[in-house]
Amino acid sequence: MPARDHADPLMLDRTAPDARLVDVQIAVVAGGVGGSRFVRGVRHAYPDARLTVIVNTADDIRLHGLHISPDLDTMMYSLGDAIDPERGWGRADETWRVGAELAAYGVEPTWFGLGDLDLATHLVRTQMLDAGYPLSAVTQALCTRWLTDSDHLQLLPMTDDRVETHVVIDAPSAPSGVRAVHFQEYWVKLHAEPEARQVLQVGIEKSRPAPGVIEAITEADLVLVAPSNPVVSVGPVLAVPGIRTAIIATKAPVVGFSGIISGAPVLGMAHRLLPAIGVDVDAAAVGLHYGSRAAGGILDGWVIDDTDAGLLPRLAQAGLTAVSTDLIMKDPAATSRFIQYGVKLATE
Repeated sequence: MPARDHADPLMLDRTAPDARLVDVQIAVVAGGVGGSRFVRGVRHAYPDARLTVIVNTADDIRLHGLHISPDLDTMMYSLGDAIDPERGWGRADETWRVGAELAAYGVEPTWFGLGDLDLATHLVRTQMLDAGYPLSAVTQALCTRWLTDSDHLQLLPMTDDRVETHVVIDAPSAPSGVRAVHFQEYWVKLHAEPEARQVLQVGIEKSRPAPGVIEAITEADLVLVAPSNPVVSVGPVLAVPGIRTAIIATKAPVVGFSGIISGAPVLGMAHRLLPAIGVDVDAAAVGLHYGSRAAGGILDGWVIDDTDAGLLPRLAQAGLTAVSTDLIMKDPAATSRFIQYGVKLATE
């Protein structure tokens, strides 16, 4: 791990219980429902830290003429206390009258639900993008509805450029025997049932990090990789040219948390996509996929669940520092505890 001259990110654990982190910067790479719950835990653990969340945008899609950014919206609603607590995405107290009317007109796609409250966000975003504002500026404007300066919190899209995740699946009727579908179609319409042959991030090679992303990583005192889907949430962020390099070069410790527990994802369907990139569905395999910074990867520490503690020797043998603890995100307080525990042990 590179030498650090930043503030000690473990200050809260090594001082009195009521001590606060002061003037500490934390960067989190995240996406999806699991990522939003993790970030709520980070805020609970380090309430006075300045927090920047770098969010996956390869899930973005245009439907009904609207630009939809599912991961950004899930993160924004969750941190603004407006998320539907049961679904973990979308607005609380949502209604679906517009979607029902679109279906009554026979307008496709009908498989992607657009809530009435959520629709307002998509309308504002699309109008601003069409007026020439970059996605990062649009995101900042939307967040003023939900976050205040006193929150010390900033959401950044991974890039302002258009990147889309496509999944290659079998298609016997196609000349090639396969076809590529947008990730949202694979996830929402097809419920990830077809076997994923390949996962593609279209446009990723030409993308650039959004303004502020590289600085958030290189100037951080602590970088966290959320227990988000390694293939379609964290993977695209790391694939944006320059972001992986910045994580490898930062002086801050980099700690990741497994979203795979006992051989299955806690949320979502990562088990349907990991085989497509040649990674086994277990916590050790994902940690080794990210890799140790000492061996050219991105991690200084990897945190797995206690039920997977038997994998620790395998990780140690591969040169990746790892610890186990209870990783179930029951609430922000529970998430806060395992974040602090993991950061402390993985960076000592």
